Amino acid sequence: MKSEIKDYDDELFDLTPSYLKKEVMVLACGNILFADDGFSVHVIEKLNKILTEKEKEKIALVDAGTGAPQQVLTLIDENSKTKKIIVVDVIDWGLKPGEIKIIEKDELPNPKYDRLDSHNWPLSSLLKEVAEKYNIEVNVIGCQAKYISEPDVYIGLSEEVEKAVDKAVNIILRELRGD
Repeated sequence: MKSEIKDYDDELFDLTPSYLKKEVMVLACGNILFADDGFSVHVIEKLNKILTEKEKEKIALVDAGTGAPQQVLTLIDENSKTKKIIVVDVIDWGLKPGEIKIIEKDELPNPKYDRLDSHNWPLSSLLKEVAEKYNIEVNVIGCQAKYISEPDVYIGLSEEVEKAVDKAVNIILRELRGD
């Protein structure tokens, strides 16, 4: 009885986000309000429908929007269970719109930042740092955007990027399931 109460108390006061208690994190970065920038949100929503409940016990699907990916990564520490992070985002690598590029940790750009605030905090530098410090495998599933409407609101993806959603989902499923 006493150990049951202790377990209950430990769980009640454990403020660790649930995504840090899972082995794999699929981290969506983007904003559905700015056209193709919503690519990752659509990928996460499809994965959420396809993955089994058993798979979701080990895989966290995190929609971090545009402002929170850095904050999500800063919460990772030596107590986190995360072994792999798959970032899903639009990219601007001069590819054809809708083309998918899998970016390994060593290929991530090294942008310099001249000020530190949440709107000017390059994700790739922090992603590399977290991966190296905690020995976490990192992949970025990037999709070349055709049109990002920011600051104007435009709901919907370009045809090319919409077609890329299923490609990205299949790539991630192969990565997660090992097929």
